[in-house]
Amino acid sequence: MQQTIDYLSGKDEKLKFIIENFGSPIIQKRDEGFASMCHIILEQQVSIASAKACYDKIAKWFVSITPEIILNGTDEELRSCGVSRQKTIYLKDLASKVISKEIDFASFYSKSEAQIRAELITVKGVGNWSIEVYLMFCLQSEDIIPLGDIAIKNTIIELYEHHSPEQMLVLSENWKPYRTMASYILWHYYLKKRNKM
Repeated sequence: MQQTIDYLSGKDEKLKFIIENFGSPIIQKRDEGFASMCHIILEQQVSIASAKACYDKIAKWFVSITPEIILNGTDEELRSCGVSRQKTIYLKDLASKVISKEIDFASFYSKSEAQIRAELITVKGVGNWSIEVYLMFCLQSEDIIPLGDIAIKNTIIELYEHHSPEQMLVLSENWKPYRTMASYILWHYYLKKRNKM
């Protein structure tokens, strides 16, 4: 980890500034599989704390978060845990695709990033951001930059004054092959500046 941080600090003065002034980022590691993907879906467009509270309620109510349990759970049960109608559709579609073996989380370790993306993008409500968070947090992919993430976008705008996705993508080329760590550093800055850590 330190070697990667040193590499990025040597390539980019602004990342170096973040490390020197705010310390090293926290690296997230989540379990692979269905439950983690459910958690990521719940995190879409809401705060991390709110998504976690919702996920914890589901885990408490159903005891175990498996495709069969989620698919057989009623909409009312999920709503009582704080899951919106839209996200209920997404969770059930994910569960259905895992049960039918259209998505096989256990096989991801032997698949390319492109293959994983192709499987997960078929789930209702799952877009690039959700897939990239899964790749980063669950599979520990080293070269992911989730440009659809509001914190990443806002930090790049603030520090680099790049506003378009194209500019941001060009900027991120400088961080290869460790764009995931660069993303963690940007998130770290965003949260520290807003006293959320």
